[in-house]
Amino acid sequence: MTRFTKRDLLFSIATGLITGFIGWKILEFLKVPEFQSISWSVLIVLVPIAWILGVLLGYFLGRWFAFFIQFGKFAAIGFTNAAVDFGVLNMLIVLTGASTGLAYAPVKALAFLAAVIPSYFWNKFWAFNSRTGLAGFEFAKFLSVAVIAIFVNTAAASLVVLFIDPLFGTTAEQWANIGAAVGSGVALIFSFLGFKFAVFRR
Repeated sequence: MTRFTKRDLLFSIATGLITGFIGWKILEFLKVPEFQSISWSVLIVLVPIAWILGVLLGYFLGRWFAFFIQFGKFAAIGFTNAAVDFGVLNMLIVLTGASTGLAYAPVKALAFLAAVIPSYFWNKFWAFNSRTGLAGFEFAKFLSVAVIAIFVNTAAASLVVLFIDPLFGTTAEQWANIGAAVGSGVALIFSFLGFKFAVFRR
């Protein structure tokens, strides 16, 4: 499928709304100052638009490099999963106070794990358009890649948080989220390759 479809539009809007809402609440929790006095709630509108444009860009670049068609959708899903990850992470930080030290690693792992189930369905039915049923073996392979990605994500995030002191005047909570962003970026690339070539390979 090489054209932007109604399905792409619906998935882009749905994942964008989830990401925008969670992003808004995280920025409020971290007390990040508003930009030009504009409420962070504007993310509920801006992120779905960005997701639509990103998927369209994937189709455009896919004219020359076909993998961009999948990667554009996968990136939108990946950032949505990251938003779920960050949202759960901040909720757990509030509940446990584990924003520093060795207690951060298991909290970060739990947060990443919370994003795995929706990730499977979004990737299966949208990014990779797998035509198989809900096969147990396929899901097992997906979980295997996701579990390895948990370690990749958690290790990269924890290296930043444990071995680099907060920079740029950030608080421990803000630095924990920067660590999470690094982990998510590394895991995004790892996951795409794993899902494309090991899980949803045609």
